[in-house]
Amino acid sequence: QVQLAESGGGLVQPGGSLRLSCTASGSILSIFKTSWYRQPPGKERELVAHIFSGGNSDYADSVKGRFTISRDNAKNTVYLQMNSLQPEDTAVYFCYADVTRSGSIRPRPYWGQGTQVTVSS
Repeated sequence: QVQLAESGGGLVQPGGSLRLSCTASGSILSIFKTSWYRQPPGKERELVAHIFSGGNSDYADSVKGRFTISRDNAKNTVYLQMNSLQPEDTAVYFCYADVTRSGSIRPRPYWGQGTQVTVSS
């Protein structure tokens, strides 16, 4: 089994910063792509950022220049540094990963349970 666990969410004032972490655990051979998604209240889930095993990354237009995704392959952890946070960033943030399990050749998708980020004065 593979599990993804997010942490680092909380309440922050507009203009503030938070750093989210997501750690994968279990029988892991490799992790190809990791991503952050978010779901604002009353809205659909949306992509925030991707990062691939080679280090290339991509961002939604709404967060470019403010958010940075990174990963520590040795720790099976992906991070999302969020700066200049605004109320519209308020959402449940979900970690996603394409994970190849030990003994398997095929990557499978996994989701974390989400962590709440609230931006309010």
